Amino acid sequence: MASNTFPTAADKTALEEGSVFAPKFDAAGLIVCFTVEASTNEALMVAYMNAEALRLTIETGIAHYWSRSRNSLWRKGDTSGQTQRVVEMRVDCDQDALLLRVEAGGDGGACHTGRKSCFYRRVDGAGRLAFTTD
Repeated sequence: MASNTFPTAADKTALEEGSVFAPKFDAAGLIVCFTVEASTNEALMVAYMNAEALRLTIETGIAHYWSRSRNSLWRKGDTSGQTQRVVEMRVDCDQDALLLRVEAGGDGGACHTGRKSCFYRRVDGAGRLAFTTD
């Protein structure tokens, strides 16, 4: 994985209230990224980025992620055609999570199962999974 090339915040106030983008990567060098469809705010997927994926996403405007299972960088859509053009990137208050608002290309989906969203099941009150209809 690429090393973290982003600045660090001087203190808690700078991190939470400042104007410096200083993403906090975890011990594995990753930051969680929640991705939604820009036009509907529909949840599409959750993935991780390392510093290189984040840098490439910012530079190109196309979502790049780090695959933990394949231990490799991937540009969303290279094999599936389900590209993600970044409309907006947000960071949470302590800069350890990202939110991408994207325009989904290809068939408009994001899930490797062929569905639009990776969130296609809900958990009921008994802890069982049920498929959603939307």
